[in-house]
Amino acid sequence: MQELSKDQPLPTRSAFDDWRSLSISLYMTLVGHGVMVGIPVISTAWVELLGFSEEQVGRVAGADLGGLALGAVITSMFIGHVNRRLLMAIGAGLAILANGLCTIYVEYDVVLWLRVIAGIGSGVYTATAVANLGASSRPAVAYNMMLFAFAFSQALEMQVLPSLSMNGIYYVFIGCFALSLGFIHWIPRYPHKAPDPLYPEHHAVPVKVPRFVPWLVLGAIFLTYINIGSYWTYIELASLDAGIDNDYTGRILVWASISSIVGCLVATVISNRFGLARPLMLALVCMATVVALLSFGITDLSILVSVLGFNLLWIFIDVYQMATVANVDQAGSFASLMPGAQGLGQIVGPNIAASLLGAGLGYSAVFIMGAMAALAGLMIYSAMYIWLRKRIPALADAS
Repeated sequence: MQELSKDQPLPTRSAFDDWRSLSISLYMTLVGHGVMVGIPVISTAWVELLGFSEEQVGRVAGADLGGLALGAVITSMFIGHVNRRLLMAIGAGLAILANGLCTIYVEYDVVLWLRVIAGIGSGVYTATAVANLGASSRPAVAYNMMLFAFAFSQALEMQVLPSLSMNGIYYVFIGCFALSLGFIHWIPRYPHKAPDPLYPEHHAVPVKVPRFVPWLVLGAIFLTYINIGSYWTYIELASLDAGIDNDYTGRILVWASISSIVGCLVATVISNRFGLARPLMLALVCMATVVALLSFGITDLSILVSVLGFNLLWIFIDVYQMATVANVDQAGSFASLMPGAQGLGQIVGPNIAASLLGAGLGYSAVFIMGAMAALAGLMIYSAMYIWLRKRIPALADAS
């Protein structure tokens, strides 16, 4: 536990607050999450262009995003004392190499392991960027900027990637990773010295913030990303299976990505008034509802409502989850683990979904499973909120 008080000075500005560090770190988070964001289109490409089965798609997607989790965990072990420029270069190098080999080898067994390597590279690269944002003096603002930028990058991927060949998709990722290497000198080499968890400044008396609080948030992030991973991997394939026009689904995915901007803005306004915890719990209830909606059948209307709601709530939930970690992790040590928790959920979710499909249970079972995972995350946040309301009320309702 860390003892903190109102009289503790706020962290001073550091190299991580420089616009160049923020800019390259934001760019890196977008590139590092590129596969996760574009997975509906990439999954369809693996089926239509490489001939993978629906079950194989879940395994490959899980391998890529599970590799991201592993890379993030590895990074969290070294981020405090290893040159961050070196970590960025290693991550980008692995991702470039693996994506390049994917343009040569197209067999399922080979692609599966190459996506693990690509994911590890992306995980090292992304975790470094997220830790940079977490080490700034205003991490919650930095994370909100990141999620705001995600809305635009997601819309761009939904628009551009479907028009490319499989190799074209890989080349886009290679180019984006390679471009960032030209700005590697913008990244501070080492973290500045700052208090580990920064307690909200409105706390008036000394308190002890248990370290299990951010660990609980990471566990809840893992559960919510089981839902996100399974839904986002299979939503386009599920709509095709239901006979929905592919062009219609594609347009929904593009506009739903743009609608995420609304979620980001609304999340900020609401959290300023009601804090983080209560809106987050309500958002998870709504998320479970829009996902479970598709278990009753997929129609033009239901997929429109579900995808729009899902994208808005995805950003909404991420803003609150990341800001919650930021409230107790000023130095960014737990922040570097957030991509790991997300990636781990992204490997478990698609693989559970793939197993359900392999067992012949259909997409209804996939969406029910996703809704249950979101509700499991809700249970963790609810229990944590009740405990904090009794022990540390200001942290429970922090914004």
